[in-house]
Amino acid sequence: MELTVAVPPADLLELRIIGRSEAIRRVRSLIRKVAEGDVPILIQGESGTGKELVARAVHETGRRTSGRFVAVNGGAIPETLLESELFGHGRGAFTGAWREKPGLIEEAAGGTFFLDEVSDLSLNLQAKLLRLLQEKEFRRVGENRLRRAEARFIGASNRDLAAEMKDGRFRQDLYYRLDVVRLTLAPLRERAEDIPLLIDHFLNLHGLEMEREAVSFTEAARERLLAHPWPGNIRELSNEIQRCLVLSPPGRPIGEESLSDGIGPSGEKKAPGEPLGYFEARADFEKRFLHQALSRYGFNKTRTAEEIGLSRQGLFKLLRRHKM
Repeated sequence: MELTVAVPPADLLELRIIGRSEAIRRVRSLIRKVAEGDVPILIQGESGTGKELVARAVHETGRRTSGRFVAVNGGAIPETLLESELFGHGRGAFTGAWREKPGLIEEAAGGTFFLDEVSDLSLNLQAKLLRLLQEKEFRRVGENRLRRAEARFIGASNRDLAAEMKDGRFRQDLYYRLDVVRLTLAPLRERAEDIPLLIDHFLNLHGLEMEREAVSFTEAARERLLAHPWPGNIRELSNEIQRCLVLSPPGRPIGEESLSDGIGPSGEKKAPGEPLGYFEARADFEKRFLHQALSRYGFNKTRTAEEIGLSRQGLFKLLRRHKM
């Protein structure tokens, strides 16, 4: 007899949104508060910070979890097709519309509709989206009949929508209608204490996908991963670990030679054997020393400062100097 064990929502959230930084704890806390409601949610953050992952977490921990989660990228569909994709169309609405077709918003009925890159919508589509959010109604392209929207709406953008609004590229009324609850995702460079957990998570995840178990990085390779600023955020980190697993020989830890240019030794500014100046050498030593110390003490800055003989202010001054 097979037993199915249900995962409590709180535990599911911990599994979905990985991290121990204050920024991630705030996101998880806010998700728990808003998941059961139906108010619109706006998720803002740089590309690769996990906006769709957070939207799915809201859906899976709320009362709409039995419905569908429908996601669409507003910047990935041509403007001429986007309205029909979102709202659907009636028969004969345009050339080639031989039959009526429901849109993605209808397909999300009873669940959650997630629109990524909402800032890429034209002002015309923004007006129609505003009606959807205000009245919970919409029309298919080529129809006069009003239909009821039965999905929760979550929008996301990697741009500052307040700035877009001031520049006239985003409707003010839509901005305030969307910005009921805002979830802001910090870039990975601002939550360095989460990187070790994410490295282990992606090693396990991609290792299982490739049937490689108990894979690890050498200490030197791991230090380089911890030192990298990750401009592509979590997506870049995930892709890097996937790439390392593909290129590294099985049966031994992944070394520096498997890392991408810019992370591994081949990406360093100085050519092999080229001497560093005194100040460059000192800065290089300080950065490596700080990364090793922070990693050793779980990125707890207070404890790290105590263990290496600095005040908290002294440690913060060094971190700022090296843009860490």
